Amino acid sequence: MKKLLALAVAGTMAVSLAACGSSASSAPASSEATSEAATSAAESAAESVTEATQGGKVGVCIYKFDDAFMTTYRNALQEILEGKGYEVTIVDGNNDQAKQNEQINTFVTQGVDALIINPVMTSAADQIISTVKDADVPTVLINREPTADQMSAYDKLVYVGCDAAQSGTFQGELILDTENKGDINGDGKVSYIMIQGDPENIDAQLRTEYSVKALTDAGVEVEQLDLQRGDWDRNKGQEICQNDLAKFGDQIEVVFCNNDDMAIGALQAIQAAGRTVNKDIYLVGVDALDAAKNEVANGNMTGTVLNDANGQATQAVECMEELLGGKTYAAGEQSVYVDYVKVTPDNVKDFQ
Repeated sequence: MKKLLALAVAGTMAVSLAACGSSASSAPASSEATSEAATSAAESAAESVTEATQGGKVGVCIYKFDDAFMTTYRNALQEILEGKGYEVTIVDGNNDQAKQNEQINTFVTQGVDALIINPVMTSAADQIISTVKDADVPTVLINREPTADQMSAYDKLVYVGCDAAQSGTFQGELILDTENKGDINGDGKVSYIMIQGDPENIDAQLRTEYSVKALTDAGVEVEQLDLQRGDWDRNKGQEICQNDLAKFGDQIEVVFCNNDDMAIGALQAIQAAGRTVNKDIYLVGVDALDAAKNEVANGNMTGTVLNDANGQATQAVECMEELLGGKTYAAGEQSVYVDYVKVTPDNVKDFQ
């Protein structure tokens, strides 16, 4: 794309220079001299424009570095961007929206060519979009999706992620695929606890809703024993599951977790309580972290759902480069999705 741009601009400049040379000279130049001048101008312009358009500065804002999934994601982004010759700066928002706002403002002041932003809070989308729009910085939002109405305010903005409803549906289907469809005690209903991420986050909301909806859409009766906020954190997942196992005991048949980190924490509580996954309790997560895939392979998790960090990072960079090349996005067409994939004991080796 950049080479084509350089050649196009060079050609235009060469024609312009040749024409100016002809009109300014008191004697008409020979065709050979004109040709040499045009060639020299084209080569010089091509070198100049190519140098100006290769690479560029990209600012990447991550909501917090100690999130296991976003660590995989940001590492993939850095590798892809640097491999393409971009100067990349990645900053940690420490799960603090005010701090991230300052980081975005700093990137704007520094004159970055593009931004890739993983918002701390989706409720801050309006402010983020307003900032990048006022600065006319092409921007890709990742992992946390604003509404279509919010994104429509700026046509150099695109969201890259996965359809969180799909991940929730796949979690429910993992339970439906068990021999008893989650009804371990045979009482005609599936009794579950839900360990949710950040309830403000749209991914957490949709995973919570659609995991259970997959069961009810299949005609399965459900009973929610508890729903607790775990903030995507392994320790909180362990604590919530431990407390619920102490409170509800064998009533718990399924543990839904909005991500794998909380699921691994829940697994620790399940094992400490003397319960056995896939025998007297089911456990599902989302992300397909390496640790979770190992637990699925070892029979300690019923399954997880691949949240393809590498695929999303690749798509995010592609969209960023399209924006840098002049592409704009129409309202209602600003979300680009990468599919989730169910990971089970039968196919987990394909992802390890």
